[in-house]
Amino acid sequence: MSVLKDKDYGTPPVTGETTVNMTIDGRAVSVPKGTSVMRAAAEVGISIPKLCATDCLEAYGSCRLCLVEIHGRKGTPASCTTPATEGMVVATQSPRLAKLRKGVLELYISDHPLDCLTCAANGDCELQDMAGEVGLREVRYGDQGKNHLNAPTDASNPYFAFDASKCIVCARCVRACEEVQGTFALTIQGRGFDAKVSAGIGESFLDSECVSCGACVQNCPTATLTEKSVIEHGQGEHTVSTTCAYCGVGCSLKAEMQGETVVRMVPDKNGGANAGHACVKGRFAWGYATHKDRVTKPMVRDSTSAPWRETTWNEAIAFAATRLKDIQKRHGVKSIAGITSSRCTNEEVFVVQKMIRAAFGNNNVDTCARVCHAPTGYGLKETFGTSAGTQDFKSVEKADVILLIGANPTDGHPVFGSRMKRRLRQGAKLIVADPRRIDLVQSPHIRAQHHLQLRPGTNVAMVNALAHVILSEGLEDRAFIEERTDLDAFTAWESFIRQEENSPEALEPITGVPAKDLRAAARLYATAENGAIYYGLGVTEHSQGSTMVMGLANLAMATGNVGREGVGINPLRGQNNVQGSCDMGSFPHEFSGYRHVSDDVTRIQFETIWGAELDSQPGLRIPNMFDAAIGGELKGLFVQGEDIAQSDPNTQHVHAALNALECVIVQDLFLNETAAFAHVFLPGTSFLEKDGTFTNAERRINRVRPAMRPKTGKHEWQVTCELATAMGYPMHYDHPSHIMDEIAHLTPTFQGVSFAKIDQLGSVQWPCSDATPPEGTRTMHQDGFVRGKGNFVITQFVPTDERASRSFPLLLTTGRILSQYNVGAQTRRTANTVWHPEDVLEIHPHDAEQRGIQDGDVVSLASRMGATALTATLSERMPQGVVYTTFHHPVSGVNVITTERADWATDCPEYKVTAVQVTRSNQRADWRRVHSPIVAEVAE
Repeated sequence: MSVLKDKDYGTPPVTGETTVNMTIDGRAVSVPKGTSVMRAAAEVGISIPKLCATDCLEAYGSCRLCLVEIHGRKGTPASCTTPATEGMVVATQSPRLAKLRKGVLELYISDHPLDCLTCAANGDCELQDMAGEVGLREVRYGDQGKNHLNAPTDASNPYFAFDASKCIVCARCVRACEEVQGTFALTIQGRGFDAKVSAGIGESFLDSECVSCGACVQNCPTATLTEKSVIEHGQGEHTVSTTCAYCGVGCSLKAEMQGETVVRMVPDKNGGANAGHACVKGRFAWGYATHKDRVTKPMVRDSTSAPWRETTWNEAIAFAATRLKDIQKRHGVKSIAGITSSRCTNEEVFVVQKMIRAAFGNNNVDTCARVCHAPTGYGLKETFGTSAGTQDFKSVEKADVILLIGANPTDGHPVFGSRMKRRLRQGAKLIVADPRRIDLVQSPHIRAQHHLQLRPGTNVAMVNALAHVILSEGLEDRAFIEERTDLDAFTAWESFIRQEENSPEALEPITGVPAKDLRAAARLYATAENGAIYYGLGVTEHSQGSTMVMGLANLAMATGNVGREGVGINPLRGQNNVQGSCDMGSFPHEFSGYRHVSDDVTRIQFETIWGAELDSQPGLRIPNMFDAAIGGELKGLFVQGEDIAQSDPNTQHVHAALNALECVIVQDLFLNETAAFAHVFLPGTSFLEKDGTFTNAERRINRVRPAMRPKTGKHEWQVTCELATAMGYPMHYDHPSHIMDEIAHLTPTFQGVSFAKIDQLGSVQWPCSDATPPEGTRTMHQDGFVRGKGNFVITQFVPTDERASRSFPLLLTTGRILSQYNVGAQTRRTANTVWHPEDVLEIHPHDAEQRGIQDGDVVSLASRMGATALTATLSERMPQGVVYTTFHHPVSGVNVITTERADWATDCPEYKVTAVQVTRSNQRADWRRVHSPIVAEVAE
């Protein structure tokens, strides 16, 4: 447990080597130059009254409570906006200051409701605290405000209310929306006594541009902006520090609790990944953990046509083990397999892959990370020598030019998106390469210098053209290349890239990007002092995903943008523990730490510690598992925390594979689409019940701490150990920290990681060992690449086999939306459905007009694989010939449309390019009744 409220120093910290010495209330103080007087006082435990000041926002100086006296100066300056200077002598308390502060508070209270006893902020109100601090006992001006006390309450937002009668117009909410979130949705309307906070132009919060990140709520010093959960339950009595279980940003959160009831979630201002910020999902969408749809008792059934039967843990585990052993007895040791989850902890994932290798006796283990970032692992390992991004998130604050390709941070990774927007407002330049016009192309106070609106499937052609410009115009960093890279590999790559067929002009007909725009973008990136590349699934989920990752690595090495802050190759991971699930050895060919199963030294080390003989041959990947199930070779499957029936491509093929299996075991929170094919359902735990670690996109290992006991009665790692034991391989741990100790013992990059160290430091970043600082490695490849010399790889553009045709003339690409997450199992069970109740199809007005489609029409979306129905929305975000949708709702069945085409190196599905046709539809058919009659309905 941690303290309920963190100390607020009033203004942000200042870093620098130059310090100044001053005296405050007779005490000697030394602080970095530029530090405010208010913060300097707070650093030595001297509290100065304040209302408009807080240490996560820049000083504002409007409330006039923080007045001080400075020897040799006239007046009483605001301590929040006054910088400390050498030799300054400050008094924070005097009769004059006391009188001034009390007078200021009287004015505030004269127009503020005096309902403290029934106010939701009672006990957590800074106005109340300040009144007590200055000794206010009466209000000479009365307590009947001119017109504010009866101001209305806006309760339109599902998560918080705005009570205008309690607003003191300190502007903290407005400033938080600007400085922290960067949405600029709030403003101060009117002047003087008529000034008030407004969302948009007199709109409700729900109807405005507000993205419900909650920064305004967190910064409100009164009950003006209050979480509805706090209004309902009251204030928390203790907090538990944990980590968000949504996207790969990995925000540190503090769950404020009443016993085992979550009152609210507050981002930790000391969080290494988020620095006190969160998004609508992390801050508010945690209600799924106690949703009525949660399955908390094990269930079994003899066949998928039979009803589920609740049972005990012992019977469910014995049932599963008996079936799996019987399958292996009849069909061989390799006839069963398992899939690990990118939503579970490192410890939970590690024991599952251990169970498969040691108890199942094979390497038929894969992870849902394959369907998103497997090309990242392959591409970066081939070029740099390690399967992870090079920077931490803070590094973007030093970037001068950002190349953002195939990623939409404001929707998919919103907290990092806000950080990136802050850097762009400071003057960094942005290049967006994306078929869709994402918000970062143009939004308040941000405009990309270049939007390279390429055709889906032409990424490699585009990156080759960028490299061609850099080399042909002599913009490469020869010193870096000669010192840090393999010169033979560079020479071969240079010869290939310089060919005329890789010029922007030659590739313009393929990419659709005007040559002049591409040349200008290449020059901007290559000439930047610090050029950083950030990418997402729009890079990896292609038939040339691995090629493209290597192409981006080539680009970074050619320009010397590796090995320091503000540069690098930065994959934005999709789910909360995609990085960790890969690190833990979830691939069929690799143990933890990305070491091949055929390596005798590594395998013997694992065999010695695990006490089991391990297979030296790689097992089946997920696509191979499906094929083997249909072919009759695979008969049993364990699925941990992943809804493959909804998330994997070519749904009909996946369903056929699952239907062919004799035993499917699902471990999850809810009865999902995959559970319709299961014979055993083992209930899982939410992040609020987990004890372990997640690893985010910047290799940061964060603690996940339980705020409540497991509603199932068991932790997931315990269930796995019991199943392995029932299979004949004894496996036991007393605590998840012991699992991490084993991970650290067997995995070089985790050598220095332990629960104790993370608890002490807050987080660590791998590689973490005796050779690194205690907190691990912020920036990779500073003095040399992990593989030694950087490896340039020839990236020949090979067009995807998925082509538009007369029958399927449009190209479908997919993505995510801010309010929903992945297949929606969690967010659909929260109030986030207010913003996104269904998946819709974005289509260009020209394409819609050709088909007689109007905004809001139900349309049929068909590919060579299948068809489904969606609501159309006309949008010029997409170019002509391209349509776009999300995949958050199972009823949409978007993956009925997608094909089995995949990345050549990793089998990562090609979600981003599917040839389709769109036509008007008379009705919205449920694709599940057509294609998969046994699929159970998922309660919304």
